[in-house]
Amino acid sequence: MTDTAAILSHLTAEQDAASGVGHGIKADEWERLVSRLGRNPNLVELGIYSVMWSEHCSYKSSRRHLSKFPTKGPRVIQGPGENAGVIDIGDGQAAIFKMESHNHPSYIEPYQGAATGVGGILRDVFTMGARPVALVNALRFGDPSHPKTRQLVAGVVAGIGGYGNCVGVPTVAGETQFDEGYNGNILVNAMAVGLADQDKIFYARGALPGLQILYVGSKTGRDGIHGATMASAEFTEGEEDNRPTVQVGDPFTEKLLIEACLELMATDAIQSIQDMGAAGLTSSSVEMADKGGVGIEMDLDKVPQRETGMTAYEIMLSESQERMLMILKPGKEAVAKKIFDKWDLDAEVIGVTTDSGRLVLKQFGEVVCDIPVAPLGEDAPNYDRPWTEPPKRPDFDISKHPAPANYAEVLTKLMSTPDMASKRWVWEQYDRHVMNDTIDSSQSGGDAAIVRVHGTNKALAICSDCNPHYVAADPYEGGKQAVAEAYRNLSAVGATPIAITDNLNFGNPEKPATMGYIVKAIEGMAEACRVLNFPVVSGNVSLYNETDGKAIPPTPVVGGVGLIDDLSKIATLKGAQPGDALIIIGENAADFGASLYARKWLGLKGDDLGPPPPVDLEDEIQTSAIVRELIAKGLVHAVHDISDGGLAVAAAEMALAGNVGIMLDAQADRLGSLSPLAYLFSETQGRYLVAAKNEDEVFDLLGDIPALFAGTVENTGAITLIHDLRKSEKTVLPLQDLRAAHEGWLPGYMNAV
Repeated sequence: MTDTAAILSHLTAEQDAASGVGHGIKADEWERLVSRLGRNPNLVELGIYSVMWSEHCSYKSSRRHLSKFPTKGPRVIQGPGENAGVIDIGDGQAAIFKMESHNHPSYIEPYQGAATGVGGILRDVFTMGARPVALVNALRFGDPSHPKTRQLVAGVVAGIGGYGNCVGVPTVAGETQFDEGYNGNILVNAMAVGLADQDKIFYARGALPGLQILYVGSKTGRDGIHGATMASAEFTEGEEDNRPTVQVGDPFTEKLLIEACLELMATDAIQSIQDMGAAGLTSSSVEMADKGGVGIEMDLDKVPQRETGMTAYEIMLSESQERMLMILKPGKEAVAKKIFDKWDLDAEVIGVTTDSGRLVLKQFGEVVCDIPVAPLGEDAPNYDRPWTEPPKRPDFDISKHPAPANYAEVLTKLMSTPDMASKRWVWEQYDRHVMNDTIDSSQSGGDAAIVRVHGTNKALAICSDCNPHYVAADPYEGGKQAVAEAYRNLSAVGATPIAITDNLNFGNPEKPATMGYIVKAIEGMAEACRVLNFPVVSGNVSLYNETDGKAIPPTPVVGGVGLIDDLSKIATLKGAQPGDALIIIGENAADFGASLYARKWLGLKGDDLGPPPPVDLEDEIQTSAIVRELIAKGLVHAVHDISDGGLAVAAAEMALAGNVGIMLDAQADRLGSLSPLAYLFSETQGRYLVAAKNEDEVFDLLGDIPALFAGTVENTGAITLIHDLRKSEKTVLPLQDLRAAHEGWLPGYMNAV
């Protein structure tokens, strides 16, 4: 038997249920597969089903719950279901954005896992005709004392910077947190934002029969094979043998691909387009066929390959990076090839669309796959997983814990904890200003990044938010809070919040307890999106983030985008000036459940932390609207939302950002029923700290909205806490000491031998 005959025999051999299990197809799914196909699949067909029916591609455990999200709004052009979401930003322009995860690959191979996460999310955006203008990353690592954490931080940060910097898109926002719950599964969530003209947006849908299928970009190799399946399974400690499933990225090729695709898009040659992300050529071809209601026939011998002897199975399941699949309008093949030749990229016609509704693949002149498209897409399993209601924690009573003797010590400790410490070491490795439109980035503690819409006086505000401690304490309230904080952060810079993308990171959905957290978090997020008129337009679900049965903390990350109509009417964290009055806008209460103070100063864990603070969405609307009005009227120099660590941390961040002194008036006799401790460190939601030019003007505009004078901005170079003016009792914390503690932790940690 010849080598070709042997390969074809291997590829077309009938598979059984045991082989299905080896491909992640469980017994009930095997029966479903065979019934849809009318026979047992061969090896190529089984590989295709395994990736398309994987959790990563089909969302089979979450699809029915994701439908609870509001996805429409007056500015929504395209909601979930395409490569990315699209919103109207006026003047015939659109913002296109999405967030996705690369968690499992980044744990196995941190540099390439993070780098290709950036590359993949960029392709989701420019596939739709947008020029990428901003990158965001939300990172979660294990306990700093864990032996793998330092190496993972170094690799992930280098991968993000290495790819984003080289491709020439600024990384403008993000978050980096540490918790022992991520010891076995780190989270790397990447978000990209792009700009396009509304009449030049491209979709995966729209394919018609009889059109040419064009493969463009890098050649196909064996990297990333079964990456989607790997991302849909739990880990076992020590699984370094998974390295071959991690893709290898080339940002310089990605830059060429961006320019070539945008140039071709300007010629009106493209009928439909899809990037080759998870599941590579399989998902891109199937998704375009499914959305267009057409069949696809491809000759895999025509696929550009960088390795010899690749089989149809390997070609279809490879996740090699920097590749796209296009369906061209009639007669446009020569135009497309000329453009891609100019940019020194492969461009080959590898097939044609048909009216059969089937995916037909050939190799060596023989059919190696012939299956219906529909069962691979919307007909994939859609489970109603059993779930249990997450347990309610007992209320947290701060009075049972003695008040600290020195509030300055508390503030210094909180500001130097791994979560709150400055991430300068991280973001200084990212190019934040390439393209010259970054007005302000959020990495240095600000609420949202501000990126100018090129050539205009308007801008996008962009943020990323999630407090997993709140979600673990109560997923419904925690889910609401993640959305509300994104809404707050956009408002804090003067932007009108428009829409969100999300990345839902959880453990094994087959465990009813875990599934309960997924369901309630989604329901809380959906309620917040509905009330705030802040719809979901894109997103990603990453499940099975477990190692040896231990799941990550529930982490539904929210990426928010808002619009600033006039760049002369913005506020940032660093604008406070000596003489400004500091005013808290919003209701103040003693909310210490799941708080930074309880976790890091009191050292509490689990149920002892109590439930998170409640979120009043109607109050969020009112306070956010008035803050945006204050900014628009030019009545405030600086704004910061009050979140982790409460007022004291928010004020300290404002002082450090502006290099100004701050006095906080913590005299008990002016706080009513609020204790000085609660005044300084409570995490009551829906509040802002503003530095106002004229205190009276602000209070006049606030009307009935709750507000409290908090202190003043001073030229002292210190944080001063006033306890009792009559007795001259105060605590002074020099800014240089606070800065050393705040900015010193991460460099010291990363440079430790």
